[in-house]
Amino acid sequence: MWEELKQEVCRENRRLPEYGLVVLTWGNVSARTPDGEHVIIKPSGVDYASMTPEQMVVTDLQGNIVEGDLRPSSDLATHLEIYRSFPEVGGVVHTHSRFAASLAQAERDLPCYGTTHADYFYGAVPCTRHLTEDEIAEDYEGSTGKVIVETFRDRGIDPMAVPAVLVCKHGPFTWGKTCAKAVENALVLEECAHMARLTEQFAPGVAPAPSYLQDKHYFRKHGPNAYYGQK
Repeated sequence: MWEELKQEVCRENRRLPEYGLVVLTWGNVSARTPDGEHVIIKPSGVDYASMTPEQMVVTDLQGNIVEGDLRPSSDLATHLEIYRSFPEVGGVVHTHSRFAASLAQAERDLPCYGTTHADYFYGAVPCTRHLTEDEIAEDYEGSTGKVIVETFRDRGIDPMAVPAVLVCKHGPFTWGKTCAKAVENALVLEECAHMARLTEQFAPGVAPAPSYLQDKHYFRKHGPNAYYGQK
């Protein structure tokens, strides 16, 4: 089932090392199937260079394997929590990209310092709270998904306007309407995190970009009045 989507998921996973977002096997890409009831995700611990579409694993939204001979990514439960809670999401990515993961380890949000960030993320990219010892012991990956959802709910953030999060002491997750868009968002997130680091070095104490500038750049690319690019 969903052979074309398996090919896409495999291709997008293989782009992670091409984009410099992962080393070894430190990342994963998944996609929601067209019926909305299943997820296709990479197998756990398989090298990107040797990965094939036939190795992709299909599960339902409860994590039951529907198709595939290999174990799914160990982060499956986090992906599933995002899919169940954010119905517009069609693809999810997790990496340990250097600068975004460093912000997560520093327990910091990623502020919007300029227009590159504002083109993709409407405001700061949030960092979650710490997981408790009990949450980690009982259901680490599921609890990771739940703390992501909690962060967006409690802070009143639209997950499609800010399609990224920094999981405290862990690393970034991004998402989008497709797995290709989720990978694009992961690449942009890492670039913005790198830019933020340099910005703070050049100008300690720098303030975020003014809200009217952020609004202009975000809404010229998103929403009913967007005019960036071609129709």
